[in-house]
Amino acid sequence: MSPMLTALNEGLPVLGLELPENIKNTLCAFGEGVVRQNEVMNLTAITEPDRVAKLHLLDSLTLLTVADLCGKKVIDVGCGAGFPGVPLKIACPQMQLTLLDSLGKRMTWLEGFLPELGVAAECVTARAEEAVATRREQYDYATSRAVARLNILLELTAPYVKVGGAVLAMKGTAAKEELEEAKNAIRKLGLKLEKVQQFPVEDTAHTVIILRKVAPTPPQYPRRYAKIKQSPL
Repeated sequence: MSPMLTALNEGLPVLGLELPENIKNTLCAFGEGVVRQNEVMNLTAITEPDRVAKLHLLDSLTLLTVADLCGKKVIDVGCGAGFPGVPLKIACPQMQLTLLDSLGKRMTWLEGFLPELGVAAECVTARAEEAVATRREQYDYATSRAVARLNILLELTAPYVKVGGAVLAMKGTAAKEELEEAKNAIRKLGLKLEKVQQFPVEDTAHTVIILRKVAPTPPQYPRRYAKIKQSPL
């Protein structure tokens, strides 16, 4: 058994998740594909198979323990190498996935590689604040991992989510501090904090922040990225 699959088998029960063998094999095939492509393209600093399983695959799958994504429309904003969106789609094939990132090379690679794994996803190359023009409030969930501080991230993700849906923000050890900093953004964007869930990852903890969309996001948001960064909500 490969180190990646071994680490996956060990980590899934900790999350309370059970997945069929074919799904686990596809997850590993994706993880291995990322490591392979990383030799010619900057996708990840993590390349050891067991750590790819823990810090990319299992970390992405934590979202399945806080939200029912099956049959839902999900957009992964700033998806990078495809995390968390692709592992979620592999584990929950019934969800409709849109992957969004501004780096064309990554998206071209994902567009070519995912069909080889039998994974269906819409790959969109665009900036988050621009692509929303034709996708506003069309998704049940927006996910994001390691993209920006929460007060900036929410202005980029909340406009995609329909009222009743949620933003699932994946954060590290600064989650509490970022939440405090984002109070104004949460209120202005039509969101409400629903839950903060921590997961042990190696010798630290990762956090998923669930923010429910309770009102439409005002049409002036998102602003241009330079403005968002210069003057966060």
